[in-house]
Amino acid sequence: MYPLRRNRRLRTNESIRSLVRETIISPNDFLVPLFIVEGQGVKEEIASMPNYYRFSLDLLEKEVKDLWAMGLKAVLLFVKVPDHLKDNEGKEAVNPKGLMQRAIKTVKNACPEMLVMTDVALDPYSSYGHDGIVADGQIVNDDTVEVLANMSVSHAQAGADFVAPSDMMDGRILSIREALEDEGFIDTGIMSYSAKYASAFYGPFRDALDSAPGFGDKKTYQMDYANRFEAIKETEMDIDEGADIVMIKPGLCYLDIVREIKNEVDVPVAVYQVSGEYAMVKAAAEKGWLDHDAVMMEQLTAIKRAGANIIASYFAKDVVRLLG
Repeated sequence: MYPLRRNRRLRTNESIRSLVRETIISPNDFLVPLFIVEGQGVKEEIASMPNYYRFSLDLLEKEVKDLWAMGLKAVLLFVKVPDHLKDNEGKEAVNPKGLMQRAIKTVKNACPEMLVMTDVALDPYSSYGHDGIVADGQIVNDDTVEVLANMSVSHAQAGADFVAPSDMMDGRILSIREALEDEGFIDTGIMSYSAKYASAFYGPFRDALDSAPGFGDKKTYQMDYANRFEAIKETEMDIDEGADIVMIKPGLCYLDIVREIKNEVDVPVAVYQVSGEYAMVKAAAEKGWLDHDAVMMEQLTAIKRAGANIIASYFAKDVVRLLG
């Protein structure tokens, strides 16, 4: 006798499949990364990230308004710092008239309701391309943390809603939280890159910001991709130190980590679908090896299904256009 219960009944057609679908992607899921450069009238495509651009401040204003009109309500800002402003101390990172500080103000002036998150790390500002101050060939933790705390305050003063430390230095969340509180920025949030792995998927991003390490690699501060329990420990420590949102980076190869952390914590979980993940889909689709939109949606649905409340993705505009 055939079973009385046939699971395929709930897959008969798109109408029933959509009615019982467990994971739904919407514009509200996305945090849009934006790359900012100096100049006027600059919209330059990033060679290793097809159809993704660096914007000067005047065109950033238009881009932000377009994003808002599409229903995308949050951006994550990164800046490409001119070489002559890079050093080993992060002086430009705390310049109140620096590119990041002006970019924050540009976004808020163009679209006051847009949620602005800002990258907090020294690699765009470093003459060495590392996320921290270098001394005797080593990345110095505590001196770096002090700069990161000052950098976060500078971003808050410019109008940032959240700061997003991506450096993986020990103790930086507590120092940033205390610095923000001391300066009266009690409502400025922290989205911590809590489980950021030393991944080979970051290459195109480093092209976008000219921030590749000038020597060695980042394995002394970013996590070993072979480790799982370490991610939980790092994340719980960041929450104890004051993180409001925690992030796992990269995305697709780390969905087991996303689910582990989602099961353990009581704060929102963000996932960064990184530049290499984006570039692979674009390149394969360009050669006709896969269906761009189908793979894009499958990957993003998997990330959300794994437990992501927020997805930082270069596909955000593509998804919204597809959803109509």
